[in-house]
Amino acid sequence: MHALDCVLPARATLGECPRWDERRGLLWWIDIEAPALHCFNPETGADAAIELPENIGCFSLMDGGGFVAGMRTGIYLLDTHGRVVRQLCANPENPASSRFNDGRCDAHGRFWLGTQDESKQGGAALYRFTNGALMKIDAGLTTSNGMAFSQDGRYCYHSDTPKFKIYRHTYDGESGEVGPREDWVSLSHSESERGRPDGASVDSEGFYWSALYEGGRIVRISPAGEVVEEYPLPARCPTMCAFGGADLRTLYVTTARQGRSAEELEQYPESGGIFSMRVRVPGLVEPRAVIGQA
Repeated sequence: MHALDCVLPARATLGECPRWDERRGLLWWIDIEAPALHCFNPETGADAAIELPENIGCFSLMDGGGFVAGMRTGIYLLDTHGRVVRQLCANPENPASSRFNDGRCDAHGRFWLGTQDESKQGGAALYRFTNGALMKIDAGLTTSNGMAFSQDGRYCYHSDTPKFKIYRHTYDGESGEVGPREDWVSLSHSESERGRPDGASVDSEGFYWSALYEGGRIVRISPAGEVVEEYPLPARCPTMCAFGGADLRTLYVTTARQGRSAEELEQYPESGGIFSMRVRVPGLVEPRAVIGQA
């Protein structure tokens, strides 16, 4: 059994969106509730935090430097130091009860991201931001999560965390168009088993790695939609995983401690930290955003 060990005892309220910067050998990540963008150096153990003016749900590194970020009130351009430069697009939903949540770029530099409906009424959606315009891709969601693309470019995936479901769409990389939503994986759950699909990443064999929030584990799902491997970690709420290291064979996992009981935090004191383990199959280089890319 592989072990996920804590490499950064960050005590994040809601750690999320780890992104490996293969050019600089750094792991970028966020604390949604702080709110802040972090830069972790695995070689030195140093972690630097950049405070932000509002909740940040996801981001991608940009091809020419800097970041594009999905925040509460919209999509923003950040400079190379993580400072807000300008808003690129407003949140089309009500930011009083909605914020951008999980997202990532496709291989063509388009930024795909979903929202979280904090009222839990199913008003969240999945969007694609490209060429300065925001297009709705899927709707009727509660918490859009788990955005990823198959390594062969045939599918895009996303989940609705409270519904315990991971969806799949056929995907055309050239046009960015997707087919109808397909129920790809439905996770079993009960009163005692509440592990539900949060953030995710795809490895070089096309397997989808999902962090099960309140499930205390990471699962590896085959292209056929079968859970083939499980990896527990000493935190009940993993939020997302990413492949890093020079060979992309180090799996990094962010976690949360928000809303957890005192008893749970005593049992899992490293909750809110970043964990890692070595894996057999490497991941893929994370695509970078190209603002204005059609």
